[in-house]
Amino acid sequence: MMLRAIFLRGLTFALIWWALAEGRPDSWGVGVVSIGLALFASLRLSPPRGGALGVGGISVSGLLGFIGFFILQSVRGGIQVAARALRPGMDLSPALLELPLHLPPGPLRVALVYTLNLLPGTVSVMIVDDTLRLHVFDRRMPIEAELRAVEARIARIAPAAPTRRPTG
Repeated sequence: MMLRAIFLRGLTFALIWWALAEGRPDSWGVGVVSIGLALFASLRLSPPRGGALGVGGISVSGLLGFIGFFILQSVRGGIQVAARALRPGMDLSPALLELPLHLPPGPLRVALVYTLNLLPGTVSVMIVDDTLRLHVFDRRMPIEAELRAVEARIARIAPAAPTRRPTG
């Protein structure tokens, strides 16, 4: 179980490093040290608990689906931001929105916030109770629908984790 967790986490951190370093082979000297430190911290802060593939109930298919979803959304969002930036007289309508969260407090909610921060046009400001305050560059975009899509993808990573349904 521990070896499997070390392998999967190490592979994940290596893929992240490869993406951050844009595949440059000369970055692996620092990368190996960084990956090792990240792996050590990961195992100390979140030891393997069994479950799917011995990594705390993580669904590999859910994780792979999320990675594909994230890449497509990043490209789509980047194209949208570039198109707006190149358009004369950028037609923006920035806003602070408050949206209810359906994911439970903990790692999945943290993953949601970080994911939204990485997608163009949104920045998570704070969470109060079960409400996310989100800064968006255009309030006319389908922000809540996009939030729900990201939440659903993240929920599939750890299917045993409960989700909250809106009340009222």
